Amino acid sequence: MSEFQLAQRLANLAPYLFAAIDKAKEEVRARGVDIISLGIGDPDLPTPDFIINALFEAAKRPANHQYPSYIGMLSFRQAVAGWYKRRFGAVLDPNTEVLGLIGSKEGIAHFPLAFVNPGDVALIATPNYPVYGVSTEFVGGIPKYLPLTDQNDFLPDLDAIDSDTWKSAKLIYINYPNNPTAATAPRSFYEKLIEKAKEFNVIVVHDAAYTEIYFDEGKKPLSIMEIPGGKDVAIEFHSLSKTYNMTGWRIGMAVGNASLVKGLAKVKEQMDSGIFQAVQEAGAVALNDGDAFSAQLRGIYKERRDVVVDALKKAGIACRVPDASFYIWSKVPKGFTSQEFVTKLLMQTGVVTTPGNGFGAPGEGYFRISLTVDTDRLKEAVLRISQL
Repeated sequence: MSEFQLAQRLANLAPYLFAAIDKAKEEVRARGVDIISLGIGDPDLPTPDFIINALFEAAKRPANHQYPSYIGMLSFRQAVAGWYKRRFGAVLDPNTEVLGLIGSKEGIAHFPLAFVNPGDVALIATPNYPVYGVSTEFVGGIPKYLPLTDQNDFLPDLDAIDSDTWKSAKLIYINYPNNPTAATAPRSFYEKLIEKAKEFNVIVVHDAAYTEIYFDEGKKPLSIMEIPGGKDVAIEFHSLSKTYNMTGWRIGMAVGNASLVKGLAKVKEQMDSGIFQAVQEAGAVALNDGDAFSAQLRGIYKERRDVVVDALKKAGIACRVPDASFYIWSKVPKGFTSQEFVTKLLMQTGVVTTPGNGFGAPGEGYFRISLTVDTDRLKEAVLRISQL
């Protein structure tokens, strides 16, 4: 059989972080080791019944069996706008400022196709979700990474970016609550970012997929859409995946500046055929009726967070106490690199975590724990980690 050469854009790629972890995990499982997977951020709890029932009813309607709109059903886009108004106080026009996505990853990956030309610079706050840099490189853009450090609360130092860099940048990627560090951003950060974006005509791309996993009503994560001027410069990506345990359903949204939403919609018109309409109908039900479920889910993750943070501290492993997301960003014990520690942990204990440097160079010295198993398994996992 002939073997064909990959395109250079793929040949140059490092293996996708989570694909490599999955491969190593299966090798250990084949040895009969009990695996506790705290690697990829995939909720372990099921989608609630009220959403599943809505899908069941919608799937029986023949009209939903045809090609959907690539921009999303109006009813879904109205539900998104209604949810943003209720949750953030942000006013969005569902006709021009909301776009349905086949999961937020799809939209983030396609966005550079609409706005990044070869040679354009994309500023990327790192450690980061790998898709930001990969999708930029796929279209010939140049990623320029902005380090996130504990000393700066894992926020990019906007004042440290010189004028020439701002002038060269086409867009800037941010992600709060942050994956992997679990940091959140204050209003003052968004205000300064919007000011810089306006001054230098830079597009702000905000990945906000974790805003609903928070643990204190007084510290609710913000949307850039609720900050004055945010809609002038930004597009925000959100998802139903984490909020309603719908990762496999592949449904999300992009909201914000009408020209940015329109540009992404133009790409989608050429690249995909939209979200299955029955899923969109169920998604609208989730957004309209799911607030009580989200609150219940936050309680579960808060309990898990507290269990892990307490156990790590008792084991002498330093970690941040997150205000949001379902990740714990922990320091690797002395004597190990990030990769060495998580590899040894997996091979000797069967606990899967993620090396911090897999998200970018500033992540070296850290590892990420996902709170996506029940409390008993989390306790067992941290016990194994402490005994390594």
